Amino acid sequence: MAVIDSVSRDRPGVPADLDTAYFAAHDLHAYYGESYIVQGISFTVNEGEVLALLGRNGAGKTSTLRTIARADAPQLRKGTIRLAGVDLTHKSAYDAAGMGMQLVPEDRRIIPGLTVEENLKLAQIAEPKGWDIDRIYERFPRLAERRKQEATTMSGGEQQMLAVARALARDLKLLLLDEPYEGLAPVIVQEIERIVAEIKEAGITTIMVEQNAIAALNLADRAIIIDMGEIVYSGRAQEVLDDKALREEYLAV
Repeated sequence: MAVIDSVSRDRPGVPADLDTAYFAAHDLHAYYGESYIVQGISFTVNEGEVLALLGRNGAGKTSTLRTIARADAPQLRKGTIRLAGVDLTHKSAYDAAGMGMQLVPEDRRIIPGLTVEENLKLAQIAEPKGWDIDRIYERFPRLAERRKQEATTMSGGEQQMLAVARALARDLKLLLLDEPYEGLAPVIVQEIERIVAEIKEAGITTIMVEQNAIAALNLADRAIIIDMGEIVYSGRAQEVLDDKALREEYLAV
């Protein structure tokens, strides 16, 4: 059922497309302390593709995403991470972000005491920059309406919009979305879905972790299902939508 990457004859055990794929994660092993969380994860993502990273609660989805983002935890002890030809394996989260990997975490991490516009401008202090403020306001009219409002006083959905917009304001080669629909009212979920669809139309390569599997699959090109820290399925998103038994076994939907 799972798709096995082709292997290089020159480097046994290393996927043949590790050096040529737009994004590649190979044989990732990561730990929280001594707890073995990410257990040999390998996959690639094509440029402009949206990949849904799915699984039950506690399966290791967010841990995998944080490992890719080079977050402090979990700790990567083995594996390789490459983006657009650059090896990010031993880079810090700050350096990885400077090289185009932008994480939108579940808790959004909006900076308190700053307005919406100040949050966006702060994201653009370092070069290279991404979307300019006018383009962001065109795509996020609700943020334009609240540009002078202290960002942490906005609703959860509006803060999620700002977190995504802040990532777009930076140099962006890979967008990592962690539970973008978590805790939002259905009407706001629809708005975030529209934004993610527009990001896809703009050709931005995206990896999305989302508990709402059906919503994620409807937007994604491909899907990976993780169970107990390992990949148990890799294939087209539509195949997961069409396979009720697979969804029930690993996603409970």
